[in-house]
Amino acid sequence: MSKDHPADGLADRGMASAVPEPDAESVGVAGAVTGTVTQVARRKPVRFTLKLLLFALVLWLFVLPVIPGFRKALTELRDVQPMLLVVGLGLQVAAFYSYSLLTKAALGEAGRAVSPMRMFRIQMSTKAMSLIVPGGSAAGPALGYRLLTLSNVSGPDAGFALATAALGSAVVLNLIFWIGLLVSIPRRGVNPLYGTAALAGILLMMLAGFLVFGLLEGQGRAERALRWLARKFRFDEDRVAEVIRQIGERLAQLISDRALLRRVVAWAAANWMFDAVSLWVFLRAFGQSLDFDGLIIAFGLANIVAVIPITPGGLGIVEGVYIPTLIGFNLSRSVASLGVASYRIAQLFFPILLGAILYLSLRVGPFRIERREERLRPLRDLAQDDDVTRETRVEFVLRAGREKDEHDRRPIDVAGESGLPPGPHAPP
Repeated sequence: MSKDHPADGLADRGMASAVPEPDAESVGVAGAVTGTVTQVARRKPVRFTLKLLLFALVLWLFVLPVIPGFRKALTELRDVQPMLLVVGLGLQVAAFYSYSLLTKAALGEAGRAVSPMRMFRIQMSTKAMSLIVPGGSAAGPALGYRLLTLSNVSGPDAGFALATAALGSAVVLNLIFWIGLLVSIPRRGVNPLYGTAALAGILLMMLAGFLVFGLLEGQGRAERALRWLARKFRFDEDRVAEVIRQIGERLAQLISDRALLRRVVAWAAANWMFDAVSLWVFLRAFGQSLDFDGLIIAFGLANIVAVIPITPGGLGIVEGVYIPTLIGFNLSRSVASLGVASYRIAQLFFPILLGAILYLSLRVGPFRIERREERLRPLRDLAQDDDVTRETRVEFVLRAGREKDEHDRRPIDVAGESGLPPGPHAPP
């Protein structure tokens, strides 16, 4: 058609009326929305950078000066022996691996479904989660529980193994600490730096032992005493009594199975000794050595204090025990500060990185957990989930104990007790 044809004019006018031009207000609103989205996208990395810089500034100005001799120690870094730092890190990995074998040993026959390497990856994932959530949260054990059940281990067996490994490890740590005291006190006398704490720890362990024994034997007097103590300290007396009873029952089951007891004690001792020797090597890397009894006393005190659920891994608390105790055993402030700092980096921050990598290998790749209907969430998302981190360690112990008791009372199923569909053994 020609340009002057009437139909063309009508068509042009129709198209113009069908597609109205945006007014100034619409353009302004769209521009504002686009600008806001762009600003938010730009703010996120800026905020993260500012937070990171602020954290570094607070660390340098307020945290590091609290550590005795730390800034002076920085000038002595040129004397460090790098090979010993590598050996110390390797000993830490050996300690982590020993604890994973401790958990596998606590599984008993159910542990055959999980290879040692799979167990190590599960354990490091659990440890990483425990170190990035608030102290006292059961997010770490809960993650370990889920990973074990996804590896064809029944829920009751998984809960029992995690609780038994933690309990056996704590008992062995106290035994090692007491041995250190028996060796140290005749040689050095009662050092005021650890004498009071050691005595208090022994008295508390004896009191707990008597209460557990009384509850196991069904003596109402022991339970009444426990409830009286709970009321005095304003704790839930029913919950405290149930926790102590669960611990006592786990101890009784552990003691009744001598083969299981030997495996648990052996791997728990290996875990603690690798850890303690790692501390000695990190201190030696900066030029000074520590006697065996001093090493065990400092190590035992710090790890007993770390049980208090205030910060993840006892961060800031353990260092406050280690450094003055090591100085009391004739180490210089600079060596104690640098040695403990290096050791804690290997013990706390390295497992977060290693655990995140190994957890990723459980989610994706050729050795992932195979159940596609049970896909694992990223570790960061789990750590930020209130539903995951809300449960405390006490609540986890109680829940696992109830599941184990219900499982033990259940009639034996000829087809299998696990409650899980049969399947091949998990890949490594």
